Amino acid sequence: MAEAVWSVDPRTGEQREQVGTESTAADVDAAVRGAAAAVPGLAGRDARIALLRAAADRLEAEAEEIVRTADAETALGGPRLRGELGRTTGQLRAFADEVADGGFLGVIIDHADATLTPPRPDLRRYRVPLGPVAVYAASNFPLAFSVPGGDTASALAAGCPVVVKAHPGHPATSALCGAALRRAAADAGLDENTVSVVYGFDAGVELVQHPLVAAAGFTGSVRGGRALFDLAAARPVPIPFHGELGSLNPVVITPAAAEERADGIGAGLAGSMTLGTGQFCTKPGLVLAPEGTAGDALLKALGERVAEAAEGVLLDGRMRDAFLEGVRARTALPEVDAPVAAGTGTAPRGVTPGFLTVPAARLAQDGPHELLLEECFGPLTVVARYRSPEEVSAVLSRLPGNLTATLHLGDQESADGGEDAVRLLAELTPVAGRVLVNGWPTGVAVAAAQQHGGPYPATTSTSTSVGATAVERWLRPVTYQDTPEALLPPELRADNPLGLPRRVDGQREG
Repeated sequence: MAEAVWSVDPRTGEQREQVGTESTAADVDAAVRGAAAAVPGLAGRDARIALLRAAADRLEAEAEEIVRTADAETALGGPRLRGELGRTTGQLRAFADEVADGGFLGVIIDHADATLTPPRPDLRRYRVPLGPVAVYAASNFPLAFSVPGGDTASALAAGCPVVVKAHPGHPATSALCGAALRRAAADAGLDENTVSVVYGFDAGVELVQHPLVAAAGFTGSVRGGRALFDLAAARPVPIPFHGELGSLNPVVITPAAAEERADGIGAGLAGSMTLGTGQFCTKPGLVLAPEGTAGDALLKALGERVAEAAEGVLLDGRMRDAFLEGVRARTALPEVDAPVAAGTGTAPRGVTPGFLTVPAARLAQDGPHELLLEECFGPLTVVARYRSPEEVSAVLSRLPGNLTATLHLGDQESADGGEDAVRLLAELTPVAGRVLVNGWPTGVAVAAAQQHGGPYPATTSTSTSVGATAVERWLRPVTYQDTPEALLPPELRADNPLGLPRRVDGQREG
């Protein structure tokens, strides 16, 4: 008998309501087959544009209930969730605009040329959708990286129906959003099975292994993401698995930066690491700061701001337990100090933020301190005090892949692009997908140039899950050679009936 799916209040640990039951293998099969049957309806760009805009409208119309339910399940607060809902609807409309533009199709035409060596045939290339996509929702963004989030929006923009495996931390929110998207599909004249939602751990396993699923997107833990990635690769026909798994998001602060603005950097770091109770995937979890007077001043400012920060509630009890155990294990390491100790709050399920310090030399060698190079999900960061540029380089060389890496420079270093600044930027570039200078990584703008992905284990592919180019994950290129005009898809015909931007014989048009 299928297990019940309960909505739980993280502030109390009490069950709120039964949302339904965990999806069976038959339920998953029906959802995927329904998605496959919905593929033809998304063939036209106009249908996709209508769906994406209708989805944004539906979510906004039901905003009050969605935000109230999401807060009850995540404790993220109404203001944060209203902002996240705005981001979500903005993503949907941005992808509608991208579909209208048509550039994502990557149309390239090279006409036949017999004078070349070897002679070139007529070649016409564009991108086509892969097919039904499995999306695994995130815990920490119940809207923007969940049922109606960027993976879903970009897949629909590509022309791929979606089956979402709901996160167990917010099943009622997932049900509300899933119903809104299905109504949006009907509003756009499409099959409601263009979007479906399934529930339960076993359903997630069944989903990635279903032979009709053509690709998958995941946001979550290294352990869970890697298990699904391995299943995707072990299928008789392997599929692309675009997983965001974990990130330390290192920050390097030069002595000049600490000297010039210790208070500002300390305050900025405190705000970034405690934002959302430290549950952002871009939270700065490791900071390399100089020893000496300037570094001491920075730590003083950081300590004051972190000590003033309000306690919060993590997304669920399991995450709270993991956070407290992670703090305990890290604090127990030799030469690790806790100027502000993270731990339990005054509220029954609250936690307080904190930070640890350690000599950077400890992180540059094998041993138990390697634990400090792993993400601790929650409001904790590690400040490694370095004595030389060589120690910074040694630590950076040991880091796993990250979503972001940040460099704080002094004014003159920023202005003249000195040798040290150039070297540090070069050392950070292989570490992450997005490199920031004099900023903080929390907050990921939805823009065409955005890159939200990085070397493993930050992500399992080189793509981005945020921004216009996220749509490329769900497409594959096809080239037609010497194909009669009458047989070509309209995207590739000589008269360009769809008015698409394209490159013809090396020249860009449109």
